[in-house]
Amino acid sequence: MIKVAAAIPPWGWTAMAVFSLFFVLFPQVDLTVASLYYVPSGGFPAAKTFWEHVVYHSVPYGLMFFYGAAVLLWLFNAVFNRNALRFTGRKLLYVLLVLGLGSGLIVNAMLKEHWGRARPAETTVFGGQKAFSPAFVPVPGQTGNSFSCGHASGAFALLAFARLARRRRLWSTVVLGYGAVVGVARMAAGGHFLSDVVVSFFIMYIVTELLHSILFPQKETP
Repeated sequence: MIKVAAAIPPWGWTAMAVFSLFFVLFPQVDLTVASLYYVPSGGFPAAKTFWEHVVYHSVPYGLMFFYGAAVLLWLFNAVFNRNALRFTGRKLLYVLLVLGLGSGLIVNAMLKEHWGRARPAETTVFGGQKAFSPAFVPVPGQTGNSFSCGHASGAFALLAFARLARRRRLWSTVVLGYGAVVGVARMAAGGHFLSDVVVSFFIMYIVTELLHSILFPQKETP
C-alpha cells in the first residue's frame, strides 16, 4: 500500500492538501471567481455562446473517439498478432479503469450524485433559489450536481493516454491545457465553481498515477 501511495510524489499530495484547505478556509474565492462570469441582468452569458457548446460537447465526443480508437487498436493487435504502438490489453484496461473509476465512479456516481452542492447559476447569490455551500461540505437533502466537475474529470481522464505516450510531458501538458479550457467553459456557463474543477483534476491525477503503479509495477517503455 505504501509503495502504491508513493506513486504520487510528495509535491502532489502537498498540493492537493494545500488547495483543499484553501477552498475550505476561503470559500469566498469560489464566489469571487464565479462573479467574473456573471452579469446581474443576464445571468451567465457564456452559457448561450457557440464556443461554450463546442467545448461542452467536445468532452463526450472526444472520449468516444480516443477510447474507441484504443479498443480498435487493441483488437487489431490481438486479431492480427501485431504490436502497433505497443498497445497491449493491459494498457487498454488501464485507460478504461482511469475513466471508469475516476470520472465515472468517484466524480459522477459518488460525488456529483450525492454531495448536494448547487451549481453557481442555481444559488441565490447568482439569481437562483438554492443556498451556496463551500467545497467539501455535503448538503444532505439538496439536489445539486456541482461538486465535482464531471466534464473536467472526463477531460483529465486523457492523462491516462499521456501517461502511456513516449513524449509524456508534452502530451500531459496538452491534456492539462484542454482540461483547463473545459473547466473555464463550465465556470463561465455557471455550471461549476473553481474548486469543482480543481478537485476533479486532483482526483483524476491521483487515479491515473495510482492505477499505473498497480498495473505497471515495473517501469514499462511506452
